[in-house]
Amino acid sequence: MASVQARWSALLEMLTRDGRIEVDAAATELAVSTATIRRDLDELARQNMVTRTHGGAAINAIAYDLPLRYKAARNAPEKGRIAQTAAGLVKAGAVVGLNGGTTTTEIARALSARADLTSNGAEASFTIVTNALNIANELVVRRHVKLVVTGGVARPASYELVGPLATELLAEITLDQVFLGVDAIDVAHGATARHEGEASINRALAQRAQQVVVVADSTKLGQRAFARICPARDVDVLVTDKGAAAELTEPFSAVGVDVIRV
Repeated sequence: MASVQARWSALLEMLTRDGRIEVDAAATELAVSTATIRRDLDELARQNMVTRTHGGAAINAIAYDLPLRYKAARNAPEKGRIAQTAAGLVKAGAVVGLNGGTTTTEIARALSARADLTSNGAEASFTIVTNALNIANELVVRRHVKLVVTGGVARPASYELVGPLATELLAEITLDQVFLGVDAIDVAHGATARHEGEASINRALAQRAQQVVVVADSTKLGQRAFARICPARDVDVLVTDKGAAAELTEPFSAVGVDVIRV
């Protein structure tokens, strides 16, 4: 049986997809009992993430933007491979930007664990610039990492800092690379995010970087979300998983994006 958080994440995704769910249908899809689904929906309603209805639940404003802690269980093996590969692109002394998200959080962990980037001296081995509070919280104790955190207003769903205070800092610095987690990406609409505030700071990160690397599992390819981060032609590298079909990746290669499937 899937873990509680994995079930909650699945239920929230079903609500995002369909707008409402019925207990019987959800139980069948997740291969659990109807009693389990009722308990899960009751708990999600208690957290104000769904609205309980007779026989099921309906979406509310929060459910559309899944909190980061519920996204972590989705496609975890693929995200882990993507993160390890992306972290391998960073060289010692680099200034690296990271936005918020489950995959970029894994990149931060992979970078902090790389033995070749661990400095024995007083100087930091590389620099991380991020607007993600959870990434900053993990890296602040890593002495070999110089950590720069943008200002801004915190979004509880993603732990990201957004708004003018976040973008003002970025206007004063340059990045060697930025690793962007996105909600969707396709050739026609580029890299996109569900929240316009997150899209704005992600765009600012991309504009300040010499190399833009988008990290996205195959479920996000060929999709689009509300707010554009940058056009596909501005993406230098796309790191995705082996589940990405050729018809999804070839259009990116055609516009000059280096696609890495892992």
